[in-house]
Amino acid sequence: MRLSLRIGISASISTAAVLLMTRSVVISLAFGTLAAGIAFVTVRAKNNLNEAALIAAWPEVIDHLMSGIQSGLSLTESLAGLSTRGPEVLRPAFAQFKATLYGSGDLTQAIEELKALFAHHGSDQIFEALIISKALGGSELLQILRSLGDFLRQDLALRREIEVKHGWIKNSAHLSAAAPWILLLLLSTQPSTAAAYSTTTGAMILIAGLVMTGIAYIWMNRLGRLPQTPRVFVGGTR
Repeated sequence: MRLSLRIGISASISTAAVLLMTRSVVISLAFGTLAAGIAFVTVRAKNNLNEAALIAAWPEVIDHLMSGIQSGLSLTESLAGLSTRGPEVLRPAFAQFKATLYGSGDLTQAIEELKALFAHHGSDQIFEALIISKALGGSELLQILRSLGDFLRQDLALRREIEVKHGWIKNSAHLSAAAPWILLLLLSTQPSTAAAYSTTTGAMILIAGLVMTGIAYIWMNRLGRLPQTPRVFVGGTR
């Protein structure tokens, strides 16, 4: 609902602003549609940033667990402590974990619920290591966590480097897609241009431009999408 409201507001404001500038309903509707698409893409980009923040927090989770265990806390206490001392972005999830754990007393069940909530290959590895350690009394838990933390940090560093290079290409593509529309907006302040695009032929050209811009954006994102590491421990190992 909030997404629909944001898209509607963006489209309405853009349509009204362009209509005041160009006095052309057709051109203003085209820019309103474009603004709605930009609002949708912006929300998705924000969601991707939130997901990236979650992924980047897992090495810190491992550090907190290792610190707690080394200081004499039990595995259960170390996990529960993440609700107040862990990465801020993960605290609500671990607060729910703590409530589930103290309500049922079943550590494995509480960890499985966390694993299902995050549904990420990095968190899967951490939670499976904890479950196996609990079941077998793993004396090597600290070494496993240390190795896993190093692996996750290396993976994050590599992905960030690739994302930076992809970002340059994406920004160039965004600028290339926006340039014709910026030029159209400038030219549409001239009555003759606005009149030309207000015809049936002009409207068809604008529709074709919107469609091609959308196709180009989708294609660009598909080409630039990084492959996701598959989840190995779906359903657990038990």
